[in-house]
This record gives sequence, C-alpha cells and structure tokens, in this order.
Amino acid sequence: MGLVFWILASYVLGSTPTSYIVGQTFASKDLRELGSKNLGATNVYRVLGLKYAIPVGLIDVAKGVIPVTLFARYAGSEPWIPITLGAVAVFGHVFSVFVRFRGGKGVATASGAVVALAPTAFLVSLVVWIVAVKLTGYVSVGSILAALVFPAAAWFAAPDDVYTFGVGLVLAVFILFTHRTNVRRLALGTEHRFGRWRIGAS
Repeated sequence: MGLVFWILASYVLGSTPTSYIVGQTFASKDLRELGSKNLGATNVYRVLGLKYAIPVGLIDVAKGVIPVTLFARYAGSEPWIPITLGAVAVFGHVFSVFVRFRGGKGVATASGAVVALAPTAFLVSLVVWIVAVKLTGYVSVGSILAALVFPAAAWFAAPDDVYTFGVGLVLAVFILFTHRTNVRRLALGTEHRFGRWRIGAS
C-alpha cells in the first residue's frame, strides 16, 4: 500500500466525528445544533459534561498520534511523511466528510500529531495553553496562543527539523483560521469562559 492510501487513511481517521457519535449515542443530541455548535471536546463539555469530554478529547488526540506513529511506518521513509499524515488527520477532523465537513477546530488532533515528533515543543505549548486558560478563562485564547508558540518552540528545540517547523507554521495559521469566530467574539466581549457556560447548568 502506497503513500496515497495512508494519506486517505489519515484523513478518514481524522474525519471520524467522535463528539458527534458520543452525543448521538449517549444523549441523542446533535452537537452541531447545541452549545457552540462545534464538534470538539470543549463543546462536549459544555453540552454533556466532563465524563464525556475527557474520552472524546483523548480519542481526538489519538487521531493525530496514530497517523504519525503507525501509518507513517508503512507510508514511506521520507522525513516529511509522519508530520504530513498528522496534518492530514487534523484537516479531516476540521472538515469531516462524515458530517458534511463540519468538524472540530483541530487543536486536540494537532496536539496528538506533534507530541510524538516534537515532545519538548509540545510541552512548551501545553504550558502556554494551561497558563492562558487559567489566566483568561478562555479555551480559545489558550488554543490560539499554544498553536502560535509551537513553531518557535520547535525551532529552538530542533533547529534542523525544518519539516516540523514548517508544518507547525501551517497548523498555527490553520488553527487561527478555525478560531476566527472565537476571535470575533473575543473582540466583542461575547466569548464564553471555560467552565462558566453549560447547557442545562444553573
């Protein structure tokens, strides 16, 4: 099986709409119509609670890890293949063929894609995410800042790894694009703070 097959496999895996499946299976709810109307773990938390959000988030991370660590073994020996397959999985998560190309925002799957290849840079981004969410209360702010920090962290950690740095830049721009509505809400002061807005919460 050639590279094209594994690219398609990465896209299909990334496209698997974990949060949609969980919402429909366990609560008969379409998350595309509730909360932020986004198929990501944060919206699962808003609508269904933490006990569903944690496994959904972990599975979404795994959708990025698997192409990089497993599919890449069979796709070829070129150094750009693992991170490319991970990026394809992120694209699939955001534009899922199974739910009319309405997916999540790509942060969890992108995290999985980069953690295996650039763990130091990932940890830097993770710390930035945690601190930003803690200080501001906005997951979107943490996600955007973490994505923007990652390429720089990857460059400092491994200056010779131009592929991770390059794809990191692409993913940063892509994640900024997927959060464009969040940026608008932040500018208007209408963005929801993490933990302070739950469907059905008092």
